[in-house]
Amino acid sequence: MTPATHFAEREHLICTVARMIEEDKSYWVGGGGEPLYTILLAQRLYTPGVQYLTEDGVVSPKALLPFDPLMTMVASGAGYRALQWGTMNTAGNFAQLGYVDVGILNTLQVDRFGNVNSTVLGPYEGGRGRRFGGPGGADTIAAQCWRTILMTDQQKRKFVERVDFISSPGFLEGPGAREQAGLPAGTRPWRVVTPWALFGYEEQSCELMLMAVSPFVTVDMVLAEMSFTPKMAPKIATLDPPTEEELTVIRSSLDVEGQTTGRGQWIELREGKYVFAETQGRE
Repeated sequence: MTPATHFAEREHLICTVARMIEEDKSYWVGGGGEPLYTILLAQRLYTPGVQYLTEDGVVSPKALLPFDPLMTMVASGAGYRALQWGTMNTAGNFAQLGYVDVGILNTLQVDRFGNVNSTVLGPYEGGRGRRFGGPGGADTIAAQCWRTILMTDQQKRKFVERVDFISSPGFLEGPGAREQAGLPAGTRPWRVVTPWALFGYEEQSCELMLMAVSPFVTVDMVLAEMSFTPKMAPKIATLDPPTEEELTVIRSSLDVEGQTTGRGQWIELREGKYVFAETQGRE
C-alpha cells in the first residue's frame, strides 16, 4: 500500500484502529462515527470476515455504503442484511455470556485508570455541571467485553487525573477494583487511541501507559496535552501513517462529506517528514 501524503488527524485515528481489528474476534461498536468506521474499513481492506454488533443490538450487518452521515445507527442502511435485529439488551446479553471479544468506544474524558466519562463535566449534584448524552450502551460494553478500545482526541481536558463522573468502568480505583465491584474477571480496558498517540495499560498498576506516537508529533507534545503523566513503555514506537488506499475507502464510502473526519488538523508529507499542513481540508 502507498503511504498517504495529506490526511486529517481523525482519518489517521480511524486507520490506526482499523489495523488492530482481528478476523477471529467479535466486536461491539459504540455508536456511529469513528468506532463504526474502523470496523467497516477493516472489513473492506484487512479482515473481510470480522463480525460485529452495533450499539443498538444489530448482529453482523452488511452495511450499505456509502453512508448517509445521519444513518449510521438505528437505520436500515447500517443494519442491512443483519443476522438479527435485536436491542441493546440483546447485545448486552451476548457480552454477558462472554461472546463479545472487543468493544470500541468514543469518550469525552478518560483518566489514568481508563474510566470513561460521557455524562457530565463538572459537579453532577444539583445540575451544576454541563450535561451530555450519557453512555448509552457504552457502560455495558466497558463492563462486559473482554477488551475495550477507547478513541478520543489528544487534549488535556480529555485526559484527566480523575473523571468527573464514571459513566463506563475502566480499572476503577486500580488493581482488583473491577472484580471487587462485581465485574467479570478477565474483562478490562485494553487500548486508548488518539490521532497523536497509542496507549495501553501497565499490568501491575493498571495505569495508562504511552506506547507509541504519530509521526507528526513528539512524546513531549503528547504529554503536554495530558493532565497527568502516564506510565511510559520501555520503547516508544512510531505509528504508521494512513495509506492512500485506506483514505480512498474513508472518503468514498464511509465519511464522504467529511462530517466526522473533517474536524481537527491536517497533516502533509513535506521534505520527507510528516508535519501539520499549511492548507487545512481535503485537497
